[in-house]
Amino acid sequence: MSDLETELEAAAFRRLLEHLRTRTDVQNIDLMITGGFCRNCLADWYREAAAARGIELGKDAARERIYGEPFAEWKAKHQPEATPEQLAAFAAAQRRHA
Repeated sequence: MSDLETELEAAAFRRLLEHLRTRTDVQNIDLMITGGFCRNCLADWYREAAAARGIELGKDAARERIYGEPFAEWKAKHQPEATPEQLAAFAAAQRRHA
């Protein structure tokens, strides 16, 4: 992979993070239902990429990088309890992709 490709991918990733930070109306469960990943998945992938390079990064630090603030604060402000409909849709999505 060229340096240019890496730079473009990094820019696209930063844009995705900014988009997700402004779209607080889109819940993680909705992302999981439709896309099969959520903000927490991105944090896990970020942490795994760091680990692959010998960098130790805790779960909370990785989530803060993705959410733009401590996860507990983001959750308190933006994440209501999942509705029964969301939970049912999530279960159905899990069955389809298992």
